[in-house]
Amino acid sequence: MAVYTKVSPDQIEELFRKYDAGNFIKMIEIEEGIENSNYKIITNKNNYILTIYEKRVNEKDLPYFINLMEHLHQNGINCPQPLSDKNGLKLQNIKKKKSLIVSFLSGNAIQNINTEHCYELGRSLANFHIQGLKFNEIRQNDLGYKSWLDLFNKSIKNSKNNNEYNFAKVKNIIVETVNNWPMDLQKGSIHADLFPDNVFFIGNKLSGIIDFYFACYDILAYDLSICINSWCFNENGNFLIERAQSIVTGYESIRKLSIKEKNSLLILSKGAAIRFYLTRLFDWFNTPSNANIKKLNPNDYYEKILFFDSLENLGIR
Repeated sequence: MAVYTKVSPDQIEELFRKYDAGNFIKMIEIEEGIENSNYKIITNKNNYILTIYEKRVNEKDLPYFINLMEHLHQNGINCPQPLSDKNGLKLQNIKKKKSLIVSFLSGNAIQNINTEHCYELGRSLANFHIQGLKFNEIRQNDLGYKSWLDLFNKSIKNSKNNNEYNFAKVKNIIVETVNNWPMDLQKGSIHADLFPDNVFFIGNKLSGIIDFYFACYDILAYDLSICINSWCFNENGNFLIERAQSIVTGYESIRKLSIKEKNSLLILSKGAAIRFYLTRLFDWFNTPSNANIKKLNPNDYYEKILFFDSLENLGIR
């Protein structure tokens, strides 16, 4: 469940009086997602999404996320448009938490991924990156490669002799990956969390990208590698090279990868697996049972780390 902060219809109605967004009719809790509380709001004018930011989002980062969404929306990327109230304010306070209203995107996250979806994803990500290069604000990636060893050490402090993972081996892989992390690849604004539940489709056509709250300035091809991790394994944990190839082919139909970028996709994919393994691992061992955080089992990403570490080449043309 991803609605941690409960609000009443009266509170929503009062909030919407600040906007020229129509009269409040109905609110629907959105169960999907992990980090924040989300509601679909229906007025007599349009549909909107209300996001209430929970503790894991740093308030100082909110202007960056909002400005990036606005920039991308204005430059043709299908992403939510932040709404301003009648006084020009975007952020509001609800129950002592910051909140934002954005436009509603049509479409749904897909359950059965095919190569057409992957091609569309690649094209949209390339357009995102090209438009993002024009964005002049920078937020460093606080979950980038420099943070991994420290996060690993913090994560296993409370593991209580858990033998499920070979922590010594994982640590060696992290150290090796960090020491060999590519330094000379193109950087820009990246989404950094483009999992299937953050991408909407209508049929096989991509209709929108949501959830920008890990966006940052980092290696563009690293964003591709996050997609390879999250889109290119089936439910049995098998790597589907045809999906990965479709993502890259779609991407290169808009923005050509350099030889260095393509040759770096393997280590970047291993790094992406490490990043998502570590955040899941930390939550798994360090989140109180009564906390309002949906814990995800880190095992999938443990297996992906080992898989990418076993390869000499990703096999993408």
